[in-house]
Amino acid sequence: MPYLHRRASSRLIRAIGLLIWLASAHESLAQEHVWQILPVRPINFDFALRQQTFAPNDRELTLQAGITAARYGNLEIRTIYQVFSLHSPEFKTDQHSVFVNPRWNNFLDVLDFEGFPVGRTVRHLLFGPLEDRAVPYVGVLGGSVMPGPHNQGPGYLYGGQVGVRFPVARGISLDLGVQYTQYSVDFRGVGGDSQQWLFLTGFRY
Repeated sequence: MPYLHRRASSRLIRAIGLLIWLASAHESLAQEHVWQILPVRPINFDFALRQQTFAPNDRELTLQAGITAARYGNLEIRTIYQVFSLHSPEFKTDQHSVFVNPRWNNFLDVLDFEGFPVGRTVRHLLFGPLEDRAVPYVGVLGGSVMPGPHNQGPGYLYGGQVGVRFPVARGISLDLGVQYTQYSVDFRGVGGDSQQWLFLTGFRY
């Protein structure tokens, strides 16, 4: 298990480093920016509830909240807390996760070359008349989840995401994204790795 933790940490560090390098290199070619520490906004809060009475009879609850911890131009680093609760007649499990989410906004702009605006063309194909309002982003995730394997401390969590944010009103945006995570968790006394794909939609303030 220590080897898995080292391997996960190494992958996460390389992914974060690559994301920051790409975003910083692109920003250095544009206008000058400065780091903003704890700008807080955008704030995100997501809630999902599923109640099923047959096949199987269970209830799932997910709460997620986060703030922006730092921002530099189109690069932002978010911190997120998530709780997942699953209750059924046979068992119940509650998982708590804390992770950071470095995100590069408007990453398609890096494909715009002089006389050959590939990024602009992709924006037009994907978003049509909303191309100037859309904020496409790519990000990575890394942190920990409790309970960890065999309840011997927190397990690791890492993954990636891609999505788009649409401003819909002053200070409010609609966020649509696809997120993949892999994490090491304890379930009914047995430790193991789990992979998860999520389609997320929510409002950011």
